[in-house]
Amino acid sequence: MPASPSTARAINDRLALRLLQDEGPLTAGQLKNLTGLSRPTVADLVERLQGSGLVHVVGESGAERRGPNARLYAIVADRAHLAALDVRTDSVSLVVADLLGHTLAEATLPIEPESGTGPAVEQAVALLERTAKEAGAERLHSVGVGAPGLIDPASGELRDTSGLPAWHRELVRVLARRLPAAVLVENETNLAAVAEQRLGAARGQDTFVLLWLGQGIGSALVLDGKLRRGASGGAGEIGFMPVPGTGGLPSSTGCDGGFHELVHAGAVARLAAGFGRTGSAEEAVRDADGPFLDALAQRLAIGAAAVVAVLDPGLIVLGGELGHAGGQLLASRVQRALDALTPLRAEVRPSALGDGAVLSGALLTARDAAQDDLFAPNP
Repeated sequence: MPASPSTARAINDRLALRLLQDEGPLTAGQLKNLTGLSRPTVADLVERLQGSGLVHVVGESGAERRGPNARLYAIVADRAHLAALDVRTDSVSLVVADLLGHTLAEATLPIEPESGTGPAVEQAVALLERTAKEAGAERLHSVGVGAPGLIDPASGELRDTSGLPAWHRELVRVLARRLPAAVLVENETNLAAVAEQRLGAARGQDTFVLLWLGQGIGSALVLDGKLRRGASGGAGEIGFMPVPGTGGLPSSTGCDGGFHELVHAGAVARLAAGFGRTGSAEEAVRDADGPFLDALAQRLAIGAAAVVAVLDPGLIVLGGELGHAGGQLLASRVQRALDALTPLRAEVRPSALGDGAVLSGALLTARDAAQDDLFAPNP
């Protein structure tokens, strides 16, 4: 059945808004060419979007034909303000942005382990409020939060996980209570995968796995274009995956004996020390020589081969602090080691976004939520 006039208008409006978002300012003629709509239809939708406060004139462009210059239309970027938070065990980083995702202000604050839940939450909330004020954002529309731990698929909340700070969960609750904004929380590794798919090493890929390599070990699974969280929100907890070479097995209460034992930052630092390298794991990987990187790549390939055997993702992105620090040198060595362990081909790439991937993913999530709301047709 043909779409009703109101449905057709809503479809056309959203198409025009997406084009203005992706392409930047456009003339009515350019919108006509890109959408395939008639000139009167484009004129109507431009007038409608201007009336709703979503689009405005930002200048003029010389037309190819003779006559007056054509008006350039763009999305009203300050129609809504967004925020994104990257919540680590000992710090909070955040950005405040406009509706198009352009950063207006950013800040980082260390959180001392001895702070306690209440003071830690107040420090983080005050940082957000202060940064939003500096950005001129009187009211936030959507806030994306990335944090370690599992997200309950039913409630969308951070689950109570042993070993992680209690202030993380309380921060999400306080933000939802005190801000007139939608607060969206997601596992940090999943957000890194969102960012790598949209902006980084996995751009244009519908199926891939991101391995997060840092103080903790995890993975994010994007299959057939969708982020997969699993029945309990625990998909990708590969630190618990039993692998050879650990001398033991993981348990329901700890990942010692699992893949975590081979490749978390502490294990990598100890491995580096065996090759005469000192300093942090990140420093060791960034400045590594051949033998140490070969040994680390062999360890990483063990876990990657198990993932490839089950999921056949075609692409593995090495993310987190260590994946980004190792860069292409580490990725190439993991590729060779992986190829020797499995008949299934999977390309190995380093993260293109590094430590900023979580914050970028949180901002993309907030931006998508705001645009889905504001770009929706009026009732």
